[in-house]
Parts: sequence; C-alpha cells; structure tokens
Amino acid sequence: MSEDKNLRKAGLKVTLPRVRILEIFEQSSERHLSAEDIYNKIRDSGDEVGLATVYRVLTQFESAGILMKQNFEDNYSVYELVSDDHHDHMVCLDTGAVIEFKNDLNRKRTRKDRTRTWI
Repeated sequence: MSEDKNLRKAGLKVTLPRVRILEIFEQSSERHLSAEDIYNKIRDSGDEVGLATVYRVLTQFESAGILMKQNFEDNYSVYELVSDDHHDHMVCLDTGAVIEFKNDLNRKRTRKDRTRTWI
C-alpha cells in the first residue's frame, strides 16, 4: 500500500485515520478539500473517525510536508497535497469553490522580489 510507505517516509505511524485521509487526497478528483469535506467522505464510506481526529491528522500531515494548508477569509481553509507545481488560488464568492490558476508573471515577480537586495 503506497499510503503506508508515504506515511512511514514522513515519520508517521500508520493508523486507519491517516491512511484513509491520505487515500482520500490521492483518489479525489477535487484537489482542495476542507476538514469537513474529509470528515464527510470518511463518514460516507462507513468508517468512524471523529472530526477532531481529522483536524489533528491534517495538522500532522501539514507539519510532515504531505499537505499544504490554504487559508481564506472567514476562517475557511482547504488542504491539498504538496507538489512542485506552482499555482495560485482564488475563491468564487458565490459558491466558495477554490480555483487554481497559473500566473507566470506573478511567479516571476515573486522570485524577483525574493532575490532583490535593498540598499
């Protein structure tokens, strides 16, 4: 099971909640999931994992470099698997959907700002 290997590689013990949450991220067609999304998917599959456990595992995955957390207004946060693919996010004000987009100009500007030396 690749989830087991990924968890061990990150220094985490293999537990049912961790395996299930990692499976959900790896198998989901949605790249951005909230803690509530994860909780509902686990509950719908028949497994019993509490919402507090979901939050705890997401925090552990973020610390281990498996997931990246994106914070938006009104305390709305989503998580996504860490990847080398640079992209930005915007949120639809009507639906709350998180939309990814690539902005090479923004990426170049950010890189330039990081390397700029102020005198």
